[in-house]
Amino acid sequence: MDNQWRYQASSESAAMSAKLPPEAERATWRDFITVTKPGIIRSNLIAAFAGFWLASGWDVHYGKLILTLIGTMLVMASACVFNNYFDRDLDMKMERTKKRGLPTGRLKPNTVLVYAAGLGIAGLVSLFVFSGVLAGLFGIVGMFVYVVVYTLWLKRTSTWSTSVGAISGAMPPVIGYVAVTGKVDLGAWLLFAMLFLWQPPHFWALGIRRKEEYRAAGFPLLPVVKGTRRTKLQMIPYVALLVPVSVYMYVYDYAGIFYLIVSAGLSVTWLYLTLKGLWAKDDDAWAKQNFFFSINYLTLSLIAMVLNTING
Repeated sequence: MDNQWRYQASSESAAMSAKLPPEAERATWRDFITVTKPGIIRSNLIAAFAGFWLASGWDVHYGKLILTLIGTMLVMASACVFNNYFDRDLDMKMERTKKRGLPTGRLKPNTVLVYAAGLGIAGLVSLFVFSGVLAGLFGIVGMFVYVVVYTLWLKRTSTWSTSVGAISGAMPPVIGYVAVTGKVDLGAWLLFAMLFLWQPPHFWALGIRRKEEYRAAGFPLLPVVKGTRRTKLQMIPYVALLVPVSVYMYVYDYAGIFYLIVSAGLSVTWLYLTLKGLWAKDDDAWAKQNFFFSINYLTLSLIAMVLNTING
């Protein structure tokens, strides 16, 4: 099945590349901001902040915190711009992406490529110089997985793209954490697990809602290839494993009882909503509810973590 999707995606990509539209109007500063995917950057900066704060135990070096967030932001922005550059042909096929700067021709591919490289170099230099070698190395891992493994390879060829791509999305809190500690310990692994486990069910809920758009674009997303019910079943273990992550954060004295109550309670509620989807009659309504709850889960859990961080 994956080989079939690989052939279809590559054939359609070649056809669309020949039909890229001419530049219709000048690019604006909004186009350059939009191509960095601000929504993704915002949520991941919150995670990077939480990781830095958790490692600091309230004894925060604010200058280093700001520099780490800037470096992380630039690296994430670079990866997202590269993603837009390589996906520009496929973005023309989807309703929610076809009006972006690249598909419409407002942004020139060569300009975007230079923009992505510049952001990446600036971000990595910032992390290595101001946040430490480990932070810089994790920045490289995040970029490589998102741009090369996810965008150029798995996104077009395999249903594993979402799960493997989640590795890059789990890097920001780890970058924040190791910028303080200079080492990878249990705290770093728990932060990684939290963000890694959160992403697939979050994205698959969106994928169920927009399944036909992804099908038309040739993306072998799990709901497209395996169907909605299989996707619902595959979401369950990811959400379920978030419960012990919350417990371990408390048991090993990274966060207090308030965090445990909030995060574990949200995890159990999300698990209930996910299980409920197996009997849902309206898949679109269920997927919408699950998607928005996943956003609230991450935001509230990270806020509770920051507020209830145990003093170092």
